[in-house]
Amino acid sequence: MSSLADAIVQSDLDIAPLLLPAQILRNDAQAIKAAQELAQVARLQAAKRDRQRKLPWSEIEQFTRSGLGSISIPRVYGGPQVSFVTLAEVFAIISAADPALGQIPQNQFGILNLILGSATDAQKRLLFKSVIDGWRIGNAGPERGSKNTLELKARITADGVLNGQKFYSTGALFAHWVAVKALNDDGKQVLAFIRRGTPGLRIVDDWSGFGQRTTASGTILLNNVQVEPELVVDNWKINDTPNIQGAVSQLIQAAIDAGIARGAIDDAIDFVKTRARPWIDANVERASDDLYVIADIGKLKIELHAAEALLRKAGQVLDLVSAAPLTAESAARASIAVAEAKVLTTEISLLASEKLFELAGSRATLAEFNLDRHWRNARVHTLHDPVRWKYHAVGAYRLNGTLPARHSWI
Repeated sequence: MSSLADAIVQSDLDIAPLLLPAQILRNDAQAIKAAQELAQVARLQAAKRDRQRKLPWSEIEQFTRSGLGSISIPRVYGGPQVSFVTLAEVFAIISAADPALGQIPQNQFGILNLILGSATDAQKRLLFKSVIDGWRIGNAGPERGSKNTLELKARITADGVLNGQKFYSTGALFAHWVAVKALNDDGKQVLAFIRRGTPGLRIVDDWSGFGQRTTASGTILLNNVQVEPELVVDNWKINDTPNIQGAVSQLIQAAIDAGIARGAIDDAIDFVKTRARPWIDANVERASDDLYVIADIGKLKIELHAAEALLRKAGQVLDLVSAAPLTAESAARASIAVAEAKVLTTEISLLASEKLFELAGSRATLAEFNLDRHWRNARVHTLHDPVRWKYHAVGAYRLNGTLPARHSWI
């Protein structure tokens, strides 16, 4: 794109999400099956989409039509309310095929949990029903040039006029609702839901990251956007009581990284079996008979299974604590369980995507295979928040009983 204006024209005029009827999945088994069917389709052109930065429009539409977008909505509001174990596995399955496709709806689920924890009942019914009907929610939270990720410059007035600029707006280009974090006149954070096509809302596809290339995690411009009062959620209220907002968000992040690791290891195994040549000193006919290669594949699988086990455990802890009234201690247990999982999913996604080349050999670096996308995706996605702070949170909790911070990154 030659300029910001060109990007705006392309984003606003040439690209628009469809609004098609969505199924309603009824249980965990149906959700897993729908994820597997989507992954089977998404895997076919994932490398090509990454190479060409071609956005996965048809795949995200399949995601929505299948009913996967509403699987976390509570039964009382018409959703299937699948377990957190299943939610994580759905994202891991999809991300093993195409982690960009996994990341696009990632924020939708975090926002759905925010709605559950801080919206009025009328707002919950409106927004949950729209998602069940096939509406997608995109993110407009982070900003550039701020002191840290919690600082906001976007403002919304008492009469609903919103101004600001956002970046890292994953999912927004594909969305029917754009959920914008802003400060109100009292300096409190709110979440404003803006319908696609609202005057003053501009979505710019200017994401240039070297990994997760097709997430369209670019810019949103907000120029005197009028927001209806009933579509402004007082999400600051969620921090008035113990909550699992950060744990839910981080569980999905960890699941995407686990999926990246699965995909990298699967491709490493396939390449070693079908294309790699054995090292001359191994004195074997096939690369897959090299004792060192066999041992390294075994080690990767063990570390992947360990990460997946902690991911399942984290989901189980979330299921357990969410089934009872939350306390500061139970919310902390959930955050720590997810933090432990995220440490291992981060490490195995980076290790597996790099080890792939060592095991598969120099031929695996050829552009025609685009296997470097695994490492690029892992490196970019795991930068969402520093995993070094997970070690600190876990250590402080286990050693001194210190409860972790309460925000979306723990």
